[in-house]
Amino acid sequence: METKTLITASGYELGQVFLANNPWLRLRGLLGRPKLTPSQGMLISPCSSVHTIGMRYPLDIVYLDAQHTVLKVVSELKPWRSSFCHGAHHTLELVNGTAAKAQIHEGETLRWKSS
Repeated sequence: METKTLITASGYELGQVFLANNPWLRLRGLLGRPKLTPSQGMLISPCSSVHTIGMRYPLDIVYLDAQHTVLKVVSELKPWRSSFCHGAHHTLELVNGTAAKAQIHEGETLRWKSS
């Protein structure tokens, strides 16, 4: 699976963001994968809603528009729950607590690190 580095407005680097950008990868998401670390994430695209059915740990969910501007941050979405954001084009899944640690807030724009 392709990975890229995503940088927040505060300069926090998510060094290994997995790109779930085809139907199979979007469907599977994080199910059956090792728990993310604070420097990892999964960007699901296109995606405006997620569920945590089958997850064993809570997630932080960051909804982004097509330009990677943060529309909504959901902290600690517990297992067996769902979440939605009208207008979202991408959904970034992070291990619980990472959104706060990275200081991700609504209105900021995340960017890809140049190679």
